[in-house]
This record gives sequence, C-alpha cells and structure tokens, in this order.
Amino acid sequence: MFRRYLVPFDITRLPEIETDFLIVGSGIAGLYTALKAVEYGRVTLLTKRKIEDSNTGQAQGGIAAAIDRSDSPSLHLQDTLEAGAGLNDVMAVEVLVSEGPTRVEELIRMGTQFDTIEGELALTREGAHSRRRILHASGDATGEEIRRSLWEQCQVHQEIEIHEDTHVIDVLLNQDRHCMGLLAWNSSQGLHIYRGKLTVLATGGNGQLYKYSTNPEVTTGDGIAAAYRAGAEIMDLEFVQFHPTALTKAGWPTFLISEAVRGEGAKLYNSRGERFMPRYHQLAELAPRNVVALAIWKEMAETGAPSVFLDVSHMKEDSFAKRFPWISRTCLSYGIQVPQERIPVAPAAHYLMGGIRTDLWGQTNIPRLYACGEAACNGVHGANRLASNSLLEGLVFGARIVEGGLHWLGKRLNRQIYHGPWGKNNLYDRLPDGEAPEKADLVAAKVQQIMWEKVGLWRSADGLRSALEALDGIDGTVARQSTVTRAVEAANMHLLAQLTAKAAQTRSESRGGHYRVDYPESRLQWLRHIIMSV
Repeated sequence: MFRRYLVPFDITRLPEIETDFLIVGSGIAGLYTALKAVEYGRVTLLTKRKIEDSNTGQAQGGIAAAIDRSDSPSLHLQDTLEAGAGLNDVMAVEVLVSEGPTRVEELIRMGTQFDTIEGELALTREGAHSRRRILHASGDATGEEIRRSLWEQCQVHQEIEIHEDTHVIDVLLNQDRHCMGLLAWNSSQGLHIYRGKLTVLATGGNGQLYKYSTNPEVTTGDGIAAAYRAGAEIMDLEFVQFHPTALTKAGWPTFLISEAVRGEGAKLYNSRGERFMPRYHQLAELAPRNVVALAIWKEMAETGAPSVFLDVSHMKEDSFAKRFPWISRTCLSYGIQVPQERIPVAPAAHYLMGGIRTDLWGQTNIPRLYACGEAACNGVHGANRLASNSLLEGLVFGARIVEGGLHWLGKRLNRQIYHGPWGKNNLYDRLPDGEAPEKADLVAAKVQQIMWEKVGLWRSADGLRSALEALDGIDGTVARQSTVTRAVEAANMHLLAQLTAKAAQTRSESRGGHYRVDYPESRLQWLRHIIMSV
C-alpha cells in the first residue's frame, strides 16, 4: 500500500506552532519570499540544518538579468527558450525576464554588493547567453553574497521566526483537502505540527540522488517527495542538468568549477591534449550545458580517462585569483597550480529542471500549498536550464507567491486533519532515540550508485529497466534504526529515484537534460510534459 506518511503521529498530542506564512528553505527563494511576506503577516521559516546550508551559498557564477544597454528582456527570453529545447512555458519565461531586472535592483537596494568596474556593474557571459548579462559578487561567490544580504534583512524583522535543525517530514491536509501546514522533526524537541494559512516549499532540488553531485548534502528532495505523498503534481523529473565541469580528483570531494570560467575564455582538452568542443557545437565551450556535458562524457568514454581538462593558461595568475578567488583557493588546496596547470573536470549532477508543478504564481494543485526555487517546476527552464537563471527564478516567483496568495490570509482554515490511507509500512514502528545512521546511509548509497550508473547522463531502455528493478529491491524499512533526519532523507531519495527512473523510461527521446542512447534524437510527439501524482 502507498505510504502516505513516513511516521505515525497523533496530532492531538503534538506541540503546535501557528503562523500566517509557513516557509521551508533558507536559500534565495525561501529568504526572499519571507522578506516579501513579512509585509503582510507573521512568517515562520524552517530549515533542515543551519540557515547557511543551501544551494544558494554554493552558487558561483552569478545571476542573469537584462540590465545592460546592449541587452533586452526579449534577447534573454530568446536565449532561455533556445536552451530549454522546446519545453519552456513561454509565459513563465516572459515573467522571468521582464520582472527579473526589478528584482535584481531590489537586491542591490537590500545591500547585495555585486562586483563593479569603475563604478559600473561588472557583467560577464556564460554558456548559451548571447550577451554579457551575468552579475557576480566577490568574483565567484555570488550566491553567498546574496544569501548574506537577504539573511541580514531577515534579521531586522521580529515577525520572521527562524527554526533551524527542523526537518519537514510530510505535508498535512485538512478535510477540505487544503494544505493546513506541515509535520516536522526538530532535532532537539521532536515532532511538531506547524500550521500556516499559506505554506511555501522552497526546499531545493534532489542533487544527492547521484553519487557525484555539486550539491550540498542537504539536497535530498524532501519538499518534492513530501508534496508528492500529499497528492501534489510532480513534473519533468527526467530532466536533470549535469554540470560539465566539476573538479575531479581521486580521494577528494567533487567541487564545482563555474561556467563563468569558460565564459572568460577557458578551453577544454581531452587526455590526449586535443581541444574537442568545436567538433560538437558552433559555440564550442560556450554551448548549452547539456551539450558540453555529453561531449565531455563521450571524450572520457573514448579515451578511458576519468576526466578531461580545463585550460585557463590564457589568464595571468593574479587575474585568475582575483576573478575566481574561491576556485583558485580550492584548486590550490587540491594541489593544482592554476592557471599553469590544467584543471581535471568531469560532469556531476547539478540542477533539477523538474519538481512540484506550479502555475505562474507558485500555486500547486493543492490549495494553500505553494512552491518556488529549484523545488518547483513552472516550466520556465524547459528541458535544460540556461546558466544563472536559477537565482533569478527564486526572486521573481517568490515575490509572485506572496502577491498571488494574499487572499488566503482572510479566509478561515479548517483545522480538521485529513489522514487518508496510512499504508502498512511506515518508516518507523516507533520514533528512534538517536541510533547510529548506518542503515539509512546504506539505502542512500545504493540509490546514488544506481542513479549514477543507470539514470545519469546516458540512459537506455535496458539500463532504466535495471534501475527500476534494483530500486524496487531496496527494503523501505531498512532505515528503521537510523536517526529520524537521515531516515527521512533516505526514504525521500528512494521515492524520487523511482519516480525519476520511471519518467526517464517513459520519455522515449533525447531532449535537453535527458539523453537516451536508444533514442538519440528529439521527437515531435514528445513536445509535452510528464506529470506524476498519486
């Protein structure tokens, strides 16, 4: 039977916290939405670990916006549609590119310190952009600078209450089938009920489904999985963006090498010392991410090498360190002398184009439940996200959620919970008291290996069938003796892996972030979305 809730609970015995806006996630989407929402009511923001633990802080390249005189929203729209391989929602893209410049200007007023040259914003170019429209901060620490400025603004407001170390487990519905809030686990205080007149999932993507990922450990798709169990529609899970250039060195963790490095003229070479990208695309190293990632994968397969190499020798050592200080320091810590030495790179899971299906105002098919940022799928990215559009999306659609959801504040919320089918195999017969997490880690590791080998950059009918069989063979109760947070993460990863593999099996073509070796071409009949719900 389908598992509706991961853990058993009695709502009458749990402590409750009530608020107007209940927001989950401390990345750009969650923080910015909180700042817009606090103008109209009380805000409670939950984050699984600490406030700084999100993908936003990892974002190096920058944020895209058509603010230069030589640029325009129409050009930005054209580039976004080109990258999206025919599956973008054009209206969503129009919203993004037209409202984006205003949101970026608002960031600047909030104190975000973007890099400048002689008093003017320093704009760079990234893959598949026709203009220099990428704003960056501290060279290659754009996301962290945006996160810092938003967090400082949040601290000013007493009506924004932050709950760290609080892991969302499930979405709660009332008898009207409206979202009434969330069931969450606090690491020191246990299970809680959070009630909100409006609930926003800004929980990020699911990059940790894969063995090699540029994402932090927290990105296990918790919000997407919880929304699915509650009956929300999930769309486009098969479209996973693999970043072409993650620093790869045996014994060391994967580290993102920003696309902005190629935007500044870096070249890719295979293990034979051959520059190869001009053979694959007219834009060479500045081709869309999926093109570059597949080209690198093919070169690695042909040469048998574990990586290709990024050459930045055209830049002087001091100029590289100034433009990319974080990357420069990390390479040196890995024993790589840049720019003299080439950087070994390989693709790694980076971004999910799919997620919780929403309209242009962030509303899901469940009343009072909203989603934005990487957890959401409004069609703006299509089958392949254009570089540096993700931070912009969090701003634009976070603001629209507040604008479009205000009507719920004046309406009474039915407090009677709708339980639905419980299922026979809850994650725990009882909540554990902090046992060692090895069993949940084993589930997670199995999922990551299966997904990397069978549902990664190259997919096939045989591989996807094998992946689904292997995932079906994983015991859903194996995490019984694990800590609550790790057990919930493993259960969510297992669920989303099954849904992703099924979507990839269904889409019998190649498009954007989905490549099938047995269907290498795009097909007209697949100019449509795969939508899943219980």
